[in-house]
Amino acid sequence: MRFPSSIFVSVSLFTAETTAALYLSSTYRSDGDKIWQGLTLLFTLVPSVLVQLTLTFIHRDLSRDRPLILLLHILQLGPIVRCLEAFCIYGSVGRVEEPYVSITRKKQMPRRGQAEEVERQVGQAEGKLFTHRAAFARTSVIQAFLGSAPQLTLQLYICVLQRGVSIGRGTLMVISLLSIVYGALRCNILAIKIKYDDYEVDVRPMAYVCIFLWRSFEIATRVVVLVLFSSVLQLWVLPVVLLNFLIFFLYPWILFWQSHSPFPENIEKTLTRVGTTIVLCMLTFLYAGINMFCWSAVQVKLSDPDLINKSQNWYRMAVYYMMRFVENASLLLLWYIYKTDIYKFICAPLLVLQLLVAYAIAIFFMLVFYQFCHPCRRLFSSSMTQGLWDCSSLLCLMCNSASSQNRPIGKEPPGLSPQKEPATQRRRDTVSDTTDGIPNDTTYDMLNDTTFDTPNEMDNNVGGGINGDISHGVTCTA
Repeated sequence: MRFPSSIFVSVSLFTAETTAALYLSSTYRSDGDKIWQGLTLLFTLVPSVLVQLTLTFIHRDLSRDRPLILLLHILQLGPIVRCLEAFCIYGSVGRVEEPYVSITRKKQMPRRGQAEEVERQVGQAEGKLFTHRAAFARTSVIQAFLGSAPQLTLQLYICVLQRGVSIGRGTLMVISLLSIVYGALRCNILAIKIKYDDYEVDVRPMAYVCIFLWRSFEIATRVVVLVLFSSVLQLWVLPVVLLNFLIFFLYPWILFWQSHSPFPENIEKTLTRVGTTIVLCMLTFLYAGINMFCWSAVQVKLSDPDLINKSQNWYRMAVYYMMRFVENASLLLLWYIYKTDIYKFICAPLLVLQLLVAYAIAIFFMLVFYQFCHPCRRLFSSSMTQGLWDCSSLLCLMCNSASSQNRPIGKEPPGLSPQKEPATQRRRDTVSDTTDGIPNDTTYDMLNDTTFDTPNEMDNNVGGGINGDISHGVTCTA
C-alpha cells in the first residue's frame, strides 16, 4: 500500500497558507489597511468553508452519527483530522487480519496491441485510504483555484501599488503559488484516472516534473498579466474577469441545453432537484475558476452520467491556448500603452517579451508531457502534435475559404487550381475523423465515494472506483 504522501502535502499547504494569511491580515489591521485585511480574510475563509463542506459531503458525515467530526469541521479543523485518520488507517494495515477482501481487475498498458488483465486483492483499510485520497484530491483543486489563485493575485497587486514586498506577503505569495501548481497537478492526475479507469495507471516522476513546469509557467504568467493590466486600467479589469468567468461558467450549461439530455438525477440519492442544481452550479463555478488561470484537464460535461467528458479533444485545447495567448498579448499591449510612472524603472518591452516567452515555455512543456510523458499515450487514437497540426490546417482552410468568398467571381488566387479541390476535401474529412477517433473509456462517478463500516458495505462499494484506482470487484473470504 502506498504511503499517503498526497494527503500530507495537501494538508500542509492548506495549513501553511491559512496561517500565513491570518498573520498577514493582522499586519494589515495594525497598519490600518481595512480593505486589504478584509479581502485577505475573504480569500482565506471562503475556500476553507468550501473544503470543509466537500469533505463532509464526500464522507457522508451528515447521515452518520459523528458529532465530534462535524464540530471539528465547523471549527475549520476538518482537513487536519482527516489527515490523522488516514495515517492511523495506514499504520494499522497488516496488524489485524481482515475477514473480507475484494478482488479487483485492472488492465495493464497495451504492449504489442494486447492489454492483459491483472487481479489484485483490496482490503477494507485500503479502500478507506482510497476514500481519503479521493477527497483530498478534490479539496486541493478547490483550495487552489477558489482561494490560492485570488489570494496570489491580490497580494501581487498590493506589492505593485506599494512598490515593495514584505516578508509576510512574500511568504504567502510563495505558498499560494505552490498551492495553485499542486492543485493543477492534482487536476491533471485526476483527469487521467477518470478517463482511463479500466487501466492500471503508473505516473512516472518525469511526468510530474513536466506537469509542474508546465503549470508553474502558465499560472505565474497569467497572474502577472492580470496584475499588470489591473494596475493601470482598474475600471476595465472587472469586465475582463467577468467575461472570462461567465464564458466558462455558462459553456457547460449551453452544451447541456443543446444535447437535450434529461436533468442529472444520479449525483446523490438524498439530494432534491434544488440541491442537485446547487451542486452542479458549484461544479461549473469551480470549472470556470480553473479556466480563468489555466487549462482545466477535467472537462465538465453535464449530459454525461458522470458529469465528466472522457474524450481527449485536442482542438478544444488548441483553441483555448491560442485564444489565451492572444488575450495575454492584448492585455500586455494595453498595459504598455497606459503604463504609469510606477513602472519607469522597468524595461517595459523586455518585460512583455519575457512574459510571452514564459507562456510559450509553458506550452512547450505541455507538448512534451502529452507527447512523451503521458502514462496513457499508447491509448491515444492520434498524437497531440498531429491533432494540433490538423487544427492549424483547419484554421488555414477556414481563412482561405473566407478570403476566396471576398474575391470577385472568376478570379482565382495564384497557385490554386480547381484540380486541388478534392485534396482539400480529403483534408477536411481527415480533420473531422480525428475529432471522433477517441478511445471509449469507461464511466466514472466524479462525486462517488465509499466509506466502509461493515463487510457488506465493503462488498457493495469497494468496487465503485475511488479516484479511478479500483474497478468493480467480486467479494470473497480471505
